[in-house]
Amino acid sequence: MSDAVVSHKVEGRGAHAAPGWFKRTLDSDLFYSFRRSKITMVAAAVTLLFFLLAIFASVLSVQNPFDPAQLQLMNSRISPLWTADGQSPFLLGTDEQGRDVLSAILYGLRISLLVGVLGVVLSGAIGILLGLTAGYFGGAVDGLIMRIADVQLSFPAILIALLINGIAKSVFGNKLDEMSMLAVLVFAIGLSFWVQYARTVRGSVLVEKNKDYVAAAQLIGLPAPVIMLRHVLPNTTGPILVIATINLALAIITEATLSFLGSGMPETMPSLGTLIRIGNGYLFAGEWWIVAFPGIALAALILSINLLGDWLRDALNPKLR
Repeated sequence: MSDAVVSHKVEGRGAHAAPGWFKRTLDSDLFYSFRRSKITMVAAAVTLLFFLLAIFASVLSVQNPFDPAQLQLMNSRISPLWTADGQSPFLLGTDEQGRDVLSAILYGLRISLLVGVLGVVLSGAIGILLGLTAGYFGGAVDGLIMRIADVQLSFPAILIALLINGIAKSVFGNKLDEMSMLAVLVFAIGLSFWVQYARTVRGSVLVEKNKDYVAAAQLIGLPAPVIMLRHVLPNTTGPILVIATINLALAIITEATLSFLGSGMPETMPSLGTLIRIGNGYLFAGEWWIVAFPGIALAALILSINLLGDWLRDALNPKLR
C-alpha cells in the first residue's frame, strides 16, 4: 500500500474522529428539543448577544462611563440620535452627567451579569454542599439543615439580601468602595438563593444513595466526600442546571432591585438597576431615554434567560419527552 493511500486513510480517520463529541451533541434529545423550539433559539441568541456585549463593552462603547475624565457636562441630557436634538456619536442619548446611555448600558450590563453569575455560583456551591450533606448523612444533620432552610423560606429573598447588605454597610460604613460593594452584593445574593439547590439535591441524594453503585462504593471503602462528589452529584446535574438558569434571572433582578433602592452598586459604577434609578428622577422632566433604554435592556435580558430556563426544565423532564 502506497504512502499516499496510508496518509489519506490516517487523515480520514482524524477528520471523522475529531468531531465525534460534536456529532453526539447534535444527535442528542436536548439539542433536538432546542432546534424544535424557535422561541428558545431566539432566547438563546439574545442571551448570548447580551453576554458578548458585556464582554466587549470596552471595545463597543464610545466612552468609559466609569471614568469621570471622559465625561463632559456640556454633553448632558442629549436626546437619542434619531430625534431632532440628537448628536453623534450618542446613539441613545446621554444622562445628566454626560454619560453616553448606550455605553452606560453596556458597562452596566457587565456589572449586572457579573453579580448574577457569581451570585448563582456561590448560592449553588452552598446549596449543593448542604444538600449533599443532608441527604447522604440524614438524621440530625439532615433535620438541622432542612429546618434552617424552612426558616429562610419564610422570608422573601429580597428581604434577606437587604438584611445582609444593611449589616455589611453598618459594619464597614464608608470603607466600602465599588468592588467591595460588588462583593457584598454577590455574598447577599448567594446567601439568599441556596435553599432551592439544597432541597432539590437532598431529594435526589435520598433516591440515589440507596442504589447499588453507592453500596458498591461504600463496600470498597471510598470516603463519603468522594462518593458524594464523584458518584452521587453527577446524577443530580439536571435539576441543578434548571435551578441555576432560573436563579440567574432572579439574581440579576435582585441586584437591580437593591441598586434601584439605593442599596446596590453606586452611581460611580452603575449596574442596570442603578441606571434605572438615576433615570427615574428625570422621567417626568422629558428625558425619558435615560430610564427607558436601561429598563428595556434589563427586561429583555431577564425574559430571554427565563425562556431558556423554562425550556431547559421541560427538556430535562423525562415525563415530557
